[in-house]
Amino acid sequence: MVKSEDEKNVVRPPIWEIYSNESPKAIAHNLLRSNTFSPPMKRQVRPVFSLLLLFVVVATFGCRVAVRNGFGSVYWESDYSVVDANNNIPPLDLPVFNSTLLKLAEIEVGEFQLRKEIEQLMEGNFGNIAHLRTFATWRRFFNRGDSLARTSRGIPVTSRSPEFSRVWLKFRRCLGDWSRKKKFYPDIMDELVELVKVGIDKHNGLSLGAKKYSSCAVVGNSGILLSKDYGKLIDSHEAVIRLNNARIESFQKNVGSKTSISFVNSNILHLCARRGDCFCHPYGSNTPIVMYMCQPAQFLDYVVCNSSHKSPLIVTDPRFDVLCARIVKYYSLKRFADSPNKTLEQWNKAHDGSLFHYSSGMQAVMLALGVCDKVSLFGFGKSTGAKHHYHTNQKAELTLHDYLAEYDFYSDLVSRPRSIPFVSNKFKFPLVVIHR
Repeated sequence: MVKSEDEKNVVRPPIWEIYSNESPKAIAHNLLRSNTFSPPMKRQVRPVFSLLLLFVVVATFGCRVAVRNGFGSVYWESDYSVVDANNNIPPLDLPVFNSTLLKLAEIEVGEFQLRKEIEQLMEGNFGNIAHLRTFATWRRFFNRGDSLARTSRGIPVTSRSPEFSRVWLKFRRCLGDWSRKKKFYPDIMDELVELVKVGIDKHNGLSLGAKKYSSCAVVGNSGILLSKDYGKLIDSHEAVIRLNNARIESFQKNVGSKTSISFVNSNILHLCARRGDCFCHPYGSNTPIVMYMCQPAQFLDYVVCNSSHKSPLIVTDPRFDVLCARIVKYYSLKRFADSPNKTLEQWNKAHDGSLFHYSSGMQAVMLALGVCDKVSLFGFGKSTGAKHHYHTNQKAELTLHDYLAEYDFYSDLVSRPRSIPFVSNKFKFPLVVIHR
């Protein structure tokens, strides 16, 4: 049959565009039934074409890779797409995860005890008086006859006062909401702009919508900063995130002077709550504070102090906390498993079991990944003879953190972010630079 000139000039789109909404099985069936090949040619190319088609379908629609190592552990790979929107084929640099370590990283050793503690707190049971007095707010609301007990605004209160009732109801509401949301949610990274940055922008009088910071500097507290003059470089970023109220006075040439977000753990706020009006503003009372909750009872500190804060005091979403915890534990387990003469059963004892936790620096970096287009890390690392913190005399590290595992995580952020477990494949990692 002779084709017309119009038929000859027809440009057929690629097969993945024609059948992009079809299943792989339907694509194969439709292609072999189509007029793409004449009947004699169909018989000749069917075996070869079937193999080629299988390769195209697998490469286009994703695959799962499973390899067993010498110890019997199965490594797995999640679905991936080879052909992007522009029909570009990226390199097949596939991340590989240890399924055993993934399962172990999902386990929260102290979860049962935490749930029990939350239930007791919701019922008003703080354990005992000695335990109660460890909280900065006990004198204000649980005075036990202490005539000096006052609110952050200097109002005398008793445990039956209207002032206490309002605080207690809010405490229970915040703790209950936090407890219910504390679960794994891999897409939380894409919600950090709305959860954190939008509130900070409103406080600063900005209405930029869900726009990320163009660049962020996360300033760690390592003593290695004392040998660096990063001050001007740090301050050149649109946003600067500092950790746990680290001093900047007398260290401006090393760490800069600009602060956009003060990132702290709730133990820091607990100490601040002892001061008048819960003063916790070494970078100025207008600097927003983002805080992750270390102990559920410290929501009492948050409720009391939040009422006197001029700037936002934002508690991190517990789903974000869970994601950070799983990532750090995976890297710690992996490092432990790769060490000679060690077994995974020994990991729990080596890292204080239920006390094991990510550092404030790690979660601040994770926050920056979600709210910044470019992330620069300063003061993350250590060297022989350097102090643990640039602004203190502390040299020993806390055993509840695994800093070496976190350094492995930072390295992957720079060179192969897709190898980081538990983060949704939909999340687009920003460019990360480490200044050593």
